[in-house]
Amino acid sequence: MSVSVLSPMRALGGVSGILQVVSLLGLVLLLLKLAQLYLRRQWLLKALHQFPCPPSHWFYGHKKEYQEESELPHLLKRVEKYPRASVRWLWGTRAFVLLYDPDYMKMVLGRSDPKPYRTYKYLTPWIGTGLLLLEGQTWFQHRRMLTPAFHYDILKPYVGLMADSVQVMLDNWEKLVSQDSHLEIFGHVSLMTLDTIMKCAFSHQGSIRNDRCSDQGEEGSPAEGRRAGEGEEQEALGLPGHPPLCQSECGQERPCLLSDALPFRDHLDQMPYTTMCIKEAMRLYPPVPLIGRELSKPITFPDGRSLPAGILVSLSFYGLHHNPNVWLNPEVFDPSRFAPGSTRHSHAFLPFSGGSRNCIGKQFAMNELKVAVALTLLRFELSPDPSRVPVPTPVMVLRSKNGIHLQLRKLSDPDGDKDKL
Repeated sequence: MSVSVLSPMRALGGVSGILQVVSLLGLVLLLLKLAQLYLRRQWLLKALHQFPCPPSHWFYGHKKEYQEESELPHLLKRVEKYPRASVRWLWGTRAFVLLYDPDYMKMVLGRSDPKPYRTYKYLTPWIGTGLLLLEGQTWFQHRRMLTPAFHYDILKPYVGLMADSVQVMLDNWEKLVSQDSHLEIFGHVSLMTLDTIMKCAFSHQGSIRNDRCSDQGEEGSPAEGRRAGEGEEQEALGLPGHPPLCQSECGQERPCLLSDALPFRDHLDQMPYTTMCIKEAMRLYPPVPLIGRELSKPITFPDGRSLPAGILVSLSFYGLHHNPNVWLNPEVFDPSRFAPGSTRHSHAFLPFSGGSRNCIGKQFAMNELKVAVALTLLRFELSPDPSRVPVPTPVMVLRSKNGIHLQLRKLSDPDGDKDKL
């Protein structure tokens, strides 16, 4: 046989040998990975055996259950059946423990476990590396630096600026409901909160909504740049000449939404029923439905259950706030739960999380809510749109799948009758 024929055959033999070696190495690596996954699953099964859960598939976990129904109703069934905690399997080798008991919450929030990187890494391009994502000493330094800016007394002067933003939103509502009394308010409230933070944190002169309108050539927007100083607070709040809200809105047969003190800057802490209503609303619909932690060291809960380091835990504030072992009739809106003098577990109500990493802006948010609710109820009577009931869904925050639709009726002059729009 000639050399010209043997050379290609030898080359083919060499390539075939290389392919066989590569295939053998790939098979070995695959077997090693499968063994690693198997050992990981066995470790998880052993680590989580003290915590109950519905039956799960060995490969795709509880995924099928969450495909059959939305997440929140499924969560409430779990909370009712397993009142402290339960395991949710994502895949055969990935699971986390869902917590919704106040004693469990207190223990985890009292520690300094980091957030699970795999979950929170997607937030970095969106919000940057701020307080939410920082860990360790860097977080501690930034938190200590920012905390004084959110002191209760420091936040008081911002009430007028909050009122400015709310009034712009309400002015726009008046124009819109003159055409249709039905209104989807989520986008309006989002712009109002953005407007508020731009004014309070960055001294933005004007209105985000008005700036957008002027860019689009719309006319008739309210005057921009009005800042409420100490001598202008009553005008900014729109209260001069208006009777107390408890006279104009509530009547004597139902509790007053506000106390006799009007919501001036120094009176935000004198709005008991408004505060009770806001807290009960946040109990039913906590702004952040859950947060995650990766245990950096073992933990043993008060009932003797324990978890090793490396386990993911998810603190479900929605589950906690709807737990029938924590709240009587949890699906009922009952502001009296937060009446002065009422008692509850220190970690039964966590709309702003808890522990050292609680929301730094919680007092700012409460002030803004009180101002927004008070001013809105001075100008409108609100009722839900029965044809478009909100469907809450948990993403990074709790929001409605189909928006928030309300029926608005403008309140006429306090001495006259109400004009239905």
